[in-house]
Order: sequence, then structure tokens, then C-alpha cells
Amino acid sequence: MTSTTATRKGPSTSAMIASIAEPGQRTETAPFGHALAAAAEADPRIVGLTADLGKYTDMHIFAKAHPERFFQMGMSEQLLFGAAAGMAETGLVPFASTYSVFAARRAYDFIALDIAEPGLNVNVVGGLPGLTTGYGPSHQATEDMAIFRGLPNLTIVDPCDALDLAQAVPQLAAHEGPTYLRLLRGKVPLVLDEYDYAFELGKAKVLRGGADVVLVSSGLMTMRALQAADALARHKVDVAVVHSPTIKPFDAETVLRELDTPRLAVTLENHTVIGGLFSAVADAAVRRGLGTRIVPIALPDEFLDAGALPTLHDRYGLSKDRIVERVLAELG
Repeated sequence: MTSTTATRKGPSTSAMIASIAEPGQRTETAPFGHALAAAAEADPRIVGLTADLGKYTDMHIFAKAHPERFFQMGMSEQLLFGAAAGMAETGLVPFASTYSVFAARRAYDFIALDIAEPGLNVNVVGGLPGLTTGYGPSHQATEDMAIFRGLPNLTIVDPCDALDLAQAVPQLAAHEGPTYLRLLRGKVPLVLDEYDYAFELGKAKVLRGGADVVLVSSGLMTMRALQAADALARHKVDVAVVHSPTIKPFDAETVLRELDTPRLAVTLENHTVIGGLFSAVADAAVRRGLGTRIVPIALPDEFLDAGALPTLHDRYGLSKDRIVERVLAELG
């Protein structure tokens, strides 16, 4: 992986597909592609497939490193996942990449019946999850976790940064059974290395403690939670951050232990407020009998606008400034 410093262009076409990295933030280029290529060096069973989106899911890195183990299936997501299922039946470990909207909406039945029902070791890799593109509802997979959480046997991972992605890939390959990875592509921020963090499949991690507020987050929103925690400290608000990269199976023990306190509890996710992290946390709290009020920061239950990503993140409440405003308002 190569490290770079992020830049941000104006509200043009480039801004609609811009990196989620903040200006000047440390990034690594194509961490998923490099991690998959490295994992394949150690495990000859690993193969890579895509549906005409190799460059846009960072699968092109794997294709260059292992051309004999890369399969371009063309613009047919159903074929992509059917072929991946067949490869898994023979003992291979496929990583099949496309955009999240195509995996969750267009090919759901193939993933359900060809992969999840027999419990095959197929790793579905979904690019542009949630609000990571400005190209409107046709490309914004704002409901992908809601769709996939109800699918038996499927493990769901929503990584925060380049470190999370790189460490998740070999663990997903070794995991017996199907997985869905919400991919961050291109120049991906690097933040978790500052918090003595290591990805562990199925586990949430407390990144920092705090006496006033606890933020439970997943995906890129953990980066925003950490930024908001620093900003809130300037308002004399002490904020804890809990990162839950595995959405299913959900680590209720770690999360509920942090929620069972008098602190303000907030969930943050790059996903609709319905069916994602907030729902997982709330489900677990109710089952445990916790009476804690949980405030969700998430995308609204609506189809989102097209436009520049920074503008959209601010409009829909995912930016650091909007998070700070919401927490301060809740604290009164």
C-alpha cells in the first residue's frame, strides 16, 4: 500500500466520487486490493472475481498480482455470485466484488440461495456502501445492511479505515461461511493505528473512554466519531468511542457494557436509520432489558440527493460538525 495525503476538489463530478478522507489526512491507496493480493500469496485457494468493476472496487490490484486467479465476469452480478458459489463448492475461497447496490438489490436471491443457504465460503465485497458516492439512489447503497442482516449465515463487516480493511481480509478468508464486506476504496483514511487497535472478526473495541457520552459507531462513521470526540473535548464534553466493525454477528456484550451507564448513548452509521447499527444496538438493549435511551445518527429513511459528497454528508448529518451539534443539543 502507498501512503498519500488527501486533497479535496470543488463541488464538481470529482467531488461526487471524492475520497472520504479529510484534507491533509493520512491515507493508503487500495488497501483492500493490496490485502487480498497478500492473502492470496499465503493461501492458494483465494480467487478474485468482479462484474466489470475491477478498477472501481480495487480488485485490479489483485488481478495484476494474480492474473491466473482473477475472473472478469462482465456486467452480470447474478453470474458473478453463481460462479463464486461454484468455485467455493470446489474448495476455493472467492472474493467477489461489485457495487453494494448491485449485490444487495440485483443479486440478492443468488446470494441467498446459492451462497448463504448452503453456507459457502464466498466473500461478497460491496463498493460504494451508504453515502460514499454523490451519484444518487442508483448508486447509494443506503439500505444494504438492512437487506443483508436478515439473511441467515451471513457475516457483515463495516470497516472504518485502511487498517481495518487490511486486517479484515485474511480473517474473512479464513472464516467458514459467507461474508459481506462494505468496501472503502481508492484513497482510504488511516486512523485506527493511533488507538492500539486490531481488527477481530465479531468483536467491538473501545477506542477511547469518556465520562459524559458514549458513541457507538461502525464504518467510516468511527472516523467521524473520533473527530467529533476531539471537537467535543473543546466544549468540556468527555466522549467515549466504541467501534463495532462486525454488524452481524453483533458483539452485544462489549457494546451493552458501555451503554449500561448514565452517559448519553449515540449510535453513528453510514446507513439508513432502519435496519443497520442502530437497530442492532437497540435490539440487543431491549433483549437485555436495558432502559438506556439511544440516539441514532444515521441517514434518513428516504432516497438521497445527488451532489458533492462533502455537501451531502453535511446535509444528512454525517459530518463532524453536524455530529457535534447533535450531541451538544442532546446534552442540553
